[in-house]
Amino acid sequence: MRTSTVKPPAPTWHVVDVAGQSLGRVATRVAHVIRGKHRPTFSPHQLCGDHVILLNVEKLDVTPVKGRRKTYYHHTGRPSGMHSYSLTQMMERNPVQVMELAVKGMLPRNRLRNDMLRRLHVFTGAEHPYAPQKPQSLDLSTLL
Repeated sequence: MRTSTVKPPAPTWHVVDVAGQSLGRVATRVAHVIRGKHRPTFSPHQLCGDHVILLNVEKLDVTPVKGRRKTYYHHTGRPSGMHSYSLTQMMERNPVQVMELAVKGMLPRNRLRNDMLRRLHVFTGAEHPYAPQKPQSLDLSTLL
């Protein structure tokens, strides 16, 4: 018996301004788009998601309690090389990494995850170098 696999359509580019929005809600909706679950031709074994450009990540809304309690851990690989940072410290140091880790945690842990993460483009300001791709504005409140 012969089966056929439908090729996924070409990915489109979306741009989202996340200033004033919640970190977790943005991350879940972006992971939904990057994975391709918003398309009617979604297939879990194919890379069928879209590119997402996130702007103004340093202006994400984080509650003060979450900023103190949520911790990120990093180990250097050396003895006693464990470092821990709170969410507020990470937002001051590198807000791009906070957003990337949040989206990474919401994607499936399989071979496609790194390819999906390459479709996430995060910037701290309002400027991005992807104007030639003609990204469309995306309203995250309409998803899910």
